[in-house]
Amino acid sequence: MNSLEWRVTASLAAIYAVRMLGLFMILPVFALYAETLPDSTPWLAGLAIGIYGLSQALFQIPLGILSDKIGRKPVIIGGLLVFAIGSVVAALSHTMWMIVVGRAIQGMGAVAAPTMALAADLIREENRIRTMGIIGLTIGISFMLGMMLGPVISQLGGVPSIFWFTMLLAFIGIALVIFAIPTPARTLQHNDAGIIKGYLGKALANIALLRMNVGVFILHLVMTANFLVLPSIFENELGLPSAEHWKVYLPVFLGSFLLSIPLIIIAEKQHKIRPLLLGCTVALIVAELVMGWGYTHTVWLLVAFLLFFIGFNFLEAVQPSLVVKYSAVNTKGTAMGLFSTSQFLGIFAGGSLGGMVNHTWGATGVFIFSALITLVWLLVALQLPAPTFYTSKILKLDPLLFSDKQRLYDELTAVAGVKEVAISADECIAYLKYDKATLDEAALDAFSAPSA
Repeated sequence: MNSLEWRVTASLAAIYAVRMLGLFMILPVFALYAETLPDSTPWLAGLAIGIYGLSQALFQIPLGILSDKIGRKPVIIGGLLVFAIGSVVAALSHTMWMIVVGRAIQGMGAVAAPTMALAADLIREENRIRTMGIIGLTIGISFMLGMMLGPVISQLGGVPSIFWFTMLLAFIGIALVIFAIPTPARTLQHNDAGIIKGYLGKALANIALLRMNVGVFILHLVMTANFLVLPSIFENELGLPSAEHWKVYLPVFLGSFLLSIPLIIIAEKQHKIRPLLLGCTVALIVAELVMGWGYTHTVWLLVAFLLFFIGFNFLEAVQPSLVVKYSAVNTKGTAMGLFSTSQFLGIFAGGSLGGMVNHTWGATGVFIFSALITLVWLLVALQLPAPTFYTSKILKLDPLLFSDKQRLYDELTAVAGVKEVAISADECIAYLKYDKATLDEAALDAFSAPSA
């Protein structure tokens, strides 16, 4: 990529991270902070965490479609302003209900879909997949940073300071959009990076994709529910004040990250993604049961916490890959949009349902509930078909070839190794899935646009 593309990629990744930090930084500290508020209940504490996910899910698809009509930058700037307003409301709140309102407003600034689409507008076709991957990585980075920064910032200025910090991040994001990111010459719908209304029905009719949506919903439900009780357990059972929770999070997150990397490599390189997905789901169930049984014992708690995040990191990494494998080449962007919406709905469900379970049955109940709901995902995942391990590619086409679009499609499909083709006449590109081992690259290159 050239310097402009790297600048655009870095800036958009930073903007993408803002909304995730808005969720993750309060996870390790909010349950304890909620206990100090006069109208707090475990259910309200869960709702305050989860409502962010509900409003994100509700506004993500509409804002993505709106950005196709009025442009990416106005929608992203507007979304970040809404996020900043929600941060101010939450920071100034002294009751749980007002924090719930602030968190709901924060989530309305759902800029993920417009951000991905803006990247596709500005990045050359041959570099677009790399850019999408880099932006996607910010989710994992944001999670680790948020879980470690949250307790530190809270110790310095209390939980309200986290909301002030997210407001500052939102304004930094707005500055990046205005000053660092150029306005694209054209705003187009992108099959690989946008939610397209005409493809929603196709994505929803794909049973394998529906199963993946269930999977990411449950994964984030369980993660959110766990963090309604874990901060209190660390404080009461381990004797760690909130400011020292990083002593648990840092080694566990780094250790689980390093241990999950070999699993991810084996899954992709050796085509073992389905059995390892099932195995890591079983690991989540075991981790939840062990935490429910032994959270009063330090060693058992920490071992189970590590096991949970090995499974969580693996599933977080491979589930999007499976969505791409199961989706048709021309519905990838829409499928990923629905997948992301399911993720945020899971966060909402984890906060609200986890809060109710915690109120009634306490921490043990939350862990048992999480184990049971993960078992549901295991039963769903058992029905997943074996995925195909094809490579995605965007090919810039010679505009002269579009004089006969059907012939162009037929000839591309006939190239050895090409498995799926979708053509975008607006962009003069083809979206391809192909088998690397059998692809006739020379034949494919004949369709490329001539060099400038």
